[in-house]
Amino acid sequence: MKIFYSKTFEKAFKKLTQKKQQKIYDTIKIFQDNPTHVILKNHQLLGNKKGLRSLSAGGDLRIIFIEENGYTKILMLNVGSHNQVY
Repeated sequence: MKIFYSKTFEKAFKKLTQKKQQKIYDTIKIFQDNPTHVILKNHQLLGNKKGLRSLSAGGDLRIIFIEENGYTKILMLNVGSHNQVY
């Protein structure tokens, strides 16, 4: 699995507290080991976000991404609270 990060993701990530940044690191590590782990709540989005997927990083923290070729290539698009990313 190769993971790439958009400028939007990087900018939003830098605005998070260190505690939330650590949650994101931990979530991405679990995701790399097992993208379908139940704790991630990995799911496809609908409506105007159709084609994108979401991960829960605990509490209200979400990661929005695109996966290609059966999770061989991942583009992390955005990170933040539920209201910020939706």
